[in-house]
Amino acid sequence: MPTAARQANIKIVLVNTAHPGNIGGAARAMKNMGLAELCLVEPREYPAPRAVWRSAGARDILSNATVVGSVDEAIADCSLVVGTSARERRIPWPLVNPRECGEKIWQEAEHHKIALLFGREDRGLTNDELQKCHYHVHIPSNPEYSSLNLATAVQVLAYEIRMASLAYENGALPELSQWDQPLATSEDLEHFHTHLSETMATLNFYDPDNPKQLLTRLRRLFNRTRMDEMEVSILRGLLSAVQRKIK
Repeated sequence: MPTAARQANIKIVLVNTAHPGNIGGAARAMKNMGLAELCLVEPREYPAPRAVWRSAGARDILSNATVVGSVDEAIADCSLVVGTSARERRIPWPLVNPRECGEKIWQEAEHHKIALLFGREDRGLTNDELQKCHYHVHIPSNPEYSSLNLATAVQVLAYEIRMASLAYENGALPELSQWDQPLATSEDLEHFHTHLSETMATLNFYDPDNPKQLLTRLRRLFNRTRMDEMEVSILRGLLSAVQRKIK
C-alpha cells in the first residue's frame, strides 16, 4: 500500500480538548510528520482563532478535521485503537512504549483504520475510554516533571510513526502477516460486549448493578485477543442461541 494511503488510515483523536491552541499545535505536529486525519471529540472551544494561529502552516488539517460527539463515534470504523495513558491502573492493560506504538500503527495501517487517542489536558482519558483501547501507550517522561503538553505528546507519537514509515521504506520493518478475515472494528466489538453483558445478566451470571471488575476483565480479554469479523459473528451467534434457549 502506498505511504499516503497508510497515512490516511491513521486518525489522531483529541478528546474534549479545553484549549484551542493545543488543537492547532497538534495539527502542526501531525503535518510535520505526514499525518492529516484529525478527529475532535467534543472540543470545548472550536473553531477558534487561537487554533488557527498555533497551527502555522497546517490550516488545511484544521479545515478538514472531523468533529464528533463521542469517542465511540470517533473510533467506530477502526480495528486498532491505542490510548495514551500516564496512570497506573488497578487492572493492567496491554502497554506499549512510543517506539512499539509507532511500529504497530504503521504495520497495521496497511490493512485497516487506526485511532490514536489523546485525552483531556487536565485528566487524560477516562477509564471507560481507555477500556475501549486495544493497547495503552505511555511516554516515559521525567518522573519529577512528567506532565506533557497535549501537542507535545502528539508530536512524540507522530514522530515514532514517521520513523516506523521510514524504516519500512528501507526494508527494516517486517510486513504484518496476512490474516484470513478483517479484524473487527470498534463498533462491532461494542455491539458484541453489549450482547455479552445482556446475556450474562439474563443468565444471572452477574449482577448488572454491581458488576465489580467482571466486564472490564472480559473486555481486556477480548481486546487482547484481537478478534476478527468472523469470530465476532460466531460468538454473537452463540449468544443469540443461548438467549433463545433461555426463553
